[in-house]
Amino acid sequence: MSGSIVVVGMGPGALDQMTPAARAAIETADAIVGYTTYLKLIADLAPGVPRARSGMRQEVQRINKAVALAAAGKRVAVISSGDAGIYGMAGLVHEVVAERNLALDVEVMPGISALNGAAALLGAPLMTDFAVISLSDQLTPRADILQRVEAATKADFILCLYNPKGRKRVEPFALTCAILEQHRAPDTPVGVVRAAYREKQHVEITTVANLRDADVNMVTILIVGNGRTRIIDGKMVTPRGYGEKYELAER
Repeated sequence: MSGSIVVVGMGPGALDQMTPAARAAIETADAIVGYTTYLKLIADLAPGVPRARSGMRQEVQRINKAVALAAAGKRVAVISSGDAGIYGMAGLVHEVVAERNLALDVEVMPGISALNGAAALLGAPLMTDFAVISLSDQLTPRADILQRVEAATKADFILCLYNPKGRKRVEPFALTCAILEQHRAPDTPVGVVRAAYREKQHVEITTVANLRDADVNMVTILIVGNGRTRIIDGKMVTPRGYGEKYELAER
């Protein structure tokens, strides 16, 4: 009998941020496949279920392992951080299954994304239109990334930036800062959330003028405000526009 794959969005990190459906998918799996760091975060779930782990940049090998297990009749849980359909493993699973011409049932289990978690920790910065862009040029040409950053910045979108800087990959972040400095006011708020809902979580609000000096890495989410974003009681808030149409304080 053919098995199946469920691609699980585990949320930003803490187990209490995982949906009940995602937890159930992990606990009922015959095998669990994932990036080593993510499997450490769910070590307390289904401890008796066999696990296949691998490191960074081994995504294709990891998914082929999951597909092989499913083809052998196993129900396999593939673990993604955040939401599996946002820079996660959902797309690659579908691609590999199609490339291997297999009739496997693939289910995607949504999770709380990193951008949702970061926004909640900062306040309410995503109340109007926003663009989500990864600054990693590992799979996307750098020129395309910068073109998207510039277009979204000029259009006054709020920007949610994933993978801003790696140990050796620093230039896309510097070039993005230059674009922001050109098209956004220097005092525009920028939320910096590192390792959201994990042990080393760090949250701060800086500005476009000071963003270059922020301590960012691959587990950092940056949320760059637009022309309406402001700080309210220490929180980063982008007004939706209610105040322009309604009396906010009842009298």
